[in-house]
Amino acid sequence: MPVFVWEGKANNGKVVKGEMEAVNQQAVFNALRSQKIVPNTKKIKQKGTGLDMEIKIPGMGAKVKPKDVVIFTRQFATMIDAGLPLVQGLDVLGKGHNNPQMKKTLLDIKETVQNGKTLAEAMAKHPKVFDYLFVNMVAAGEAGGILDIILERLAQYLEKMNSLKRQIKTAMIYPGVVVSAAGLVTTILLIFVIPTFADLFNGFGAALPTPTRWVIALSDFMLAWWYVIFGAIFLGIHVFKKMMKNPRGQEILHPIFLKLPVFGEIIRKVSVARFTRTLSTMLSSGVPILDALQICARTSGNKVVEKEIMGVRGSISEGKNLADPLRDSAVFPPMVVQMIDVGESTGALDAMLGKIADFYDDEVENAVNGMKQLIEPLMILVLGGLVGGLVIAMYLPIFKLGSVV
Repeated sequence: MPVFVWEGKANNGKVVKGEMEAVNQQAVFNALRSQKIVPNTKKIKQKGTGLDMEIKIPGMGAKVKPKDVVIFTRQFATMIDAGLPLVQGLDVLGKGHNNPQMKKTLLDIKETVQNGKTLAEAMAKHPKVFDYLFVNMVAAGEAGGILDIILERLAQYLEKMNSLKRQIKTAMIYPGVVVSAAGLVTTILLIFVIPTFADLFNGFGAALPTPTRWVIALSDFMLAWWYVIFGAIFLGIHVFKKMMKNPRGQEILHPIFLKLPVFGEIIRKVSVARFTRTLSTMLSSGVPILDALQICARTSGNKVVEKEIMGVRGSISEGKNLADPLRDSAVFPPMVVQMIDVGESTGALDAMLGKIADFYDDEVENAVNGMKQLIEPLMILVLGGLVGGLVIAMYLPIFKLGSVV
């Protein structure tokens, strides 16, 4: 059935707008009049035609942000807690959303639920918006009749995870900007500035200092092979991105990430925080531990951690407790294992996991702040040494100009 965009005036004189599924335009008129809305005939058009046609440009479409999902989850939890039916809640949130992609997703979920599917099954059709963890939590909430509670816990979980991601991104911005600036300045000097000095020094009639000869040789190489150098850089970035998306590539790169100085320790702490937070949320929501561990593994974000968790899951399926297989892990520190052991012994594993997650959230924040303090002077030294070295190398012959003359 086609969708029509309409506009009209309500009884109080206010202009109201909306969308409606109808057989034809006349059906829209009749429906609006029955709602005591005076339709504007010029503003009622079928969606997707004429000027209202949706134009999609690759890479330019609206994307669903994590914040959109968090806000939806909280609002939906409130509606369900207030007794609003699923379909009506999805309809209200979908039609009222400012993000076109999120709006389309929610209305599609509403339609799928209307056709007899569960909410989890409907959300599973949109993995880019609602991931594996989200769908499984919703399924657990539907099965246990506590969907509003589950959604509230999901909102809290997503907020914590998004905060963790922001910390990591913030830590990476500064060194990324400095390295890019250093590369740009060095390239400009080698391509445009150094050749001018080289032409000047050719008339000296004397041997140039060794650093100067190296810099001129590097400049000549870049001028002759710049397309190969830049091509290799872009190719390397492309291959890196492909490997990050490919499971086999991830198996090669992820162990390397964990061994990186400074960054490796931060990645390890992030992995511990994510695992404990996810497992705590799922166990407190009534998800069986074997299912919860499988979901934790799939959403861990690191292949090494994923293998460790799946190994733990295998041990638990054989009758062992959670702490024993974790003791042999190279990812989880002894303190974490001891706290999990205490949580299992006292029957408060979900609460203990939540405390571990809170602790490691703070640890990640402290590690990121420490890394920033370490990287800032280091980057300044690198940038200053690189540019300063090039400048000094080119001025050395000028300093010796008196002896040459």
